[in-house]
Amino acid sequence: MLQNTATVSIEANEMARARQLVAAISRRFEAKVVGQARLRETLLIALLTGGHVLLESVPGLAKTTAAQAVAESVSADFRRIQCTPDLLPSDIAGTQIYDAAKGTFITQLGPVHANVVLLDEINRSSAKTQSAMLEAMQERQTSIGGQTHPLPAPFLVLATQNPIEQEGTYRLPEAQMDRFMLKDVLDYPDPAEEAEIIRRIDAGVYSPAQQLPAAVSLDAVLEAQELVRRIYIDPAIVRYIVGIAYVTRNAAQYLDPRLASLVEFGASPRASIAFSQAARALALLNGRDHVIPEDVKNLAHRILRHRVVLGFDAVVENVRVETVIDAVLASVQTP
Repeated sequence: MLQNTATVSIEANEMARARQLVAAISRRFEAKVVGQARLRETLLIALLTGGHVLLESVPGLAKTTAAQAVAESVSADFRRIQCTPDLLPSDIAGTQIYDAAKGTFITQLGPVHANVVLLDEINRSSAKTQSAMLEAMQERQTSIGGQTHPLPAPFLVLATQNPIEQEGTYRLPEAQMDRFMLKDVLDYPDPAEEAEIIRRIDAGVYSPAQQLPAAVSLDAVLEAQELVRRIYIDPAIVRYIVGIAYVTRNAAQYLDPRLASLVEFGASPRASIAFSQAARALALLNGRDHVIPEDVKNLAHRILRHRVVLGFDAVVENVRVETVIDAVLASVQTP
């Protein structure tokens, strides 16, 4: 059942505090990261919804810097995990260590017990290790030695993967891909932005000594997350969201036969839930207390590109999943 479609009153001072929080985090992000405006928006949406993000790009496009900038701006505990084929589930979740002095086992929590966790090159870890993240991402807890340990709030996973280098990698299963609210694909900076990056390096902007105090508190982030849940979404837009997901699962009935034949699997109901949550956050980022259809359209690529599965013929014909998503949007009437 979809929730919070009824009108909820949001006070002007609550919106003002949310705008101040967004502006403060954005300033800190822009001080560290050159360009990448869509990445900033994606990370803010994830932070405001408690969703997780899959980032795809070649190395060197500031994914780690961006994650650190967001974490530092809200005084969050940040951990980076470099995924390798020999990484074990216990290296992420934690393990029990025998204390000889006391004659008992003690629990040592793993690096996933942080507010912001960066899983660098997640597709380099084995399937067993990837599956260890499912409980953490979905249930917000880990199980160690038969005991569950809750993860801190807010909790945000940013996973990266390199689309070029595939040797020694393990394909992410659809079940895990679906746990990511958004998937963003990063582009190279333009020449002016690349020159600005070099200037900032020469100026020592990225030096540890240049680290600034947090711009906002974690409590303020939790307050903003609660506000996002109260953003109004009209039943007509809910039907629009569900219609988009439905078309991806029944492409043959709505899309051009050539494109429809390329779709093997459509989006699950998690896509509709992600649309609803992310659209509310995007409305808040734009200073509105209600969702509009353009919010849904702006999020379509990021929510569906890892959920709509294309067959081998799409690779042969060089058809990108974004082309299919655009056709899906064109087939559903905008409210």
